[in-house]
Amino acid sequence: MATIGSVVWGVRDLPRAIEFWAAALDYELRRAPDIDWAMLVPRDGAEGIQLSLKLTNSDAPHRHHLDLFADDQEAEVKRLLALGAELVDWEYEEGADYVVLADPDDNRFCVVQV
Repeated sequence: MATIGSVVWGVRDLPRAIEFWAAALDYELRRAPDIDWAMLVPRDGAEGIQLSLKLTNSDAPHRHHLDLFADDQEAEVKRLLALGAELVDWEYEEGADYVVLADPDDNRFCVVQV
């Protein structure tokens, strides 16, 4: 069974978004951010949903999506497809650990191998 591991938020100004969301949620950076990606986690070390910030210049829909973490990605993708999800035509970078799917309303989400 998959669990929500991260909510991914599309942002246009990564440093500003890190500052805002860290203060708003009392979160901190999990590690130093990449040029286009940052992960925030609860500052107090408690279990909680990670907020990932992804740099985007898009005004289009699909700026936000869920990352579902799965121990068996292949089985979880098959299960979700059987429930009505569809594979999204996506250009994956080499070594990608995720599969992009869309729910029946075309909302995108990723299944990430953990």
